[in-house]
Amino acid sequence: MAVISEQIIKQAKQLRRELHTRPELGLNEHHTSRKISELLLSFGLDVHTGLAGTGIVATLRNGDGPSIGLRADIDALPIQELNDFEHVSQNPGLMHACGHDGHTATLLGAARHLSENRHFRGTVHFIFQPAEENAGGGQMMVNEGLFEHFPMQEVYALHNWPGLPVGEVAVSQGAMMASQDNFYITLTGKGCHAAMPELGADPVVAGAQLILSLQSLISRRLSPLEQTVISLTQLQAGEAINVIPETLHMSGTLRCQSNETRMTCWRLIEEYVKSVPLPFGVTGEVRWEFGYPVTKNHPAQAENVREAAEHSPGVTKVHFNNPPSMAAEDFAYLLERCPGAYFWLGADGAEPSASLHNARFDFNDDLIPLGIGIWVTLVERQLKDADA
Repeated sequence: MAVISEQIIKQAKQLRRELHTRPELGLNEHHTSRKISELLLSFGLDVHTGLAGTGIVATLRNGDGPSIGLRADIDALPIQELNDFEHVSQNPGLMHACGHDGHTATLLGAARHLSENRHFRGTVHFIFQPAEENAGGGQMMVNEGLFEHFPMQEVYALHNWPGLPVGEVAVSQGAMMASQDNFYITLTGKGCHAAMPELGADPVVAGAQLILSLQSLISRRLSPLEQTVISLTQLQAGEAINVIPETLHMSGTLRCQSNETRMTCWRLIEEYVKSVPLPFGVTGEVRWEFGYPVTKNHPAQAENVREAAEHSPGVTKVHFNNPPSMAAEDFAYLLERCPGAYFWLGADGAEPSASLHNARFDFNDDLIPLGIGIWVTLVERQLKDADA
């Protein structure tokens, strides 16, 4: 069982709070990237910068053997922080509201420990990924040759998880997070005086019917065993209260727990948009903004996480094959190219954590030694040193 020094834990906690004061949006994490690189170099690692702009991959080799990748996300969110503690964000309108500061500090702590305690045989790649929040930095790193330049047999990532107590871990042998796509629908009718609707073709009434029909799509066109969410979140139509408008614009999000269901929903939504408005004399078009695929763990690697967590100091319970979240995560792109697993680390202490993406969120520093311990245990178990 790995024992993490107090010096490493202290450095990681101090770094986490420093990063929290200097949040940066995706693809603009220049200060964050420089700080990470400096520390990795001081640990004696080979450091490669510039992948996906501000991304970093640091490599630690210890003899011949397999290779493993560990990933942390480094970007912040465009949220004005409402906390008042000493390490509050100093960048107006930006904050680490998802805990990426903690993920980064935890992985850096693991890198330092493993560089000083090489009880493994093989290679570890520490991946610091930019732009997880919406910009798809994971896909960028993959497209720019992450797995070609840094071959690895497995890749792993963690995320702090409010709603789960500190000391508890959750991992599944399948979907952990949903896919995420946005759609933009335009309904075009014929404008007229609101007192004489028969002279026009009302896109508002057609839109109301379409909204209800899209909800019935889930209950009647998909299996009840499929976990899917279609949410219409924006509507814009009309300028005057006595005019039936020419067009109505609506937009929303689609979340699915399987990529097969995702493709079925693409087809059905397009079918509904074109057919439901027709009896109203209205035409419909949909434009897609395709987002992240399902974050789907590989069974063997999920089991590796489970076993590592069960043998890590401070872990009190491991939840296995729990229901997935309907939120999305671009680690999905890495899992599509390489066997691996993504897991949650409980964030609730004596007081429940604020939710992710909340203006009062702050990463719980008690997770740092737990996270470092799991990373180190995972590496030592997967890259076993026969001479140890």
